[in-house]
Amino acid sequence: MQFTQENLDEINMLLRYNLTTTQEGIKVHKTAAPTSIEATRRLFQKGLVTLEDGGYLTALGHEAAEQTHTLLGLLNPS
Repeated sequence: MQFTQENLDEINMLLRYNLTTTQEGIKVHKTAAPTSIEATRRLFQKGLVTLEDGGYLTALGHEAAEQTHTLLGLLNPS
């Protein structure tokens, strides 16, 4: 099994969230790249974010974003 481009787009959206606070969300505007808009919509459908255009991470979304940030750190150590 491999990551699909859709998976990678979703992962990249999760990386945009600030994990140090639950009070900060994101808004994906209609003028954003179509891949970002669609990735955010899929994250909403999967229950990872609160709004179709971003919003806040759900509890499950926060866990997914934490793991995404961890994986990126492992793959790109600084």
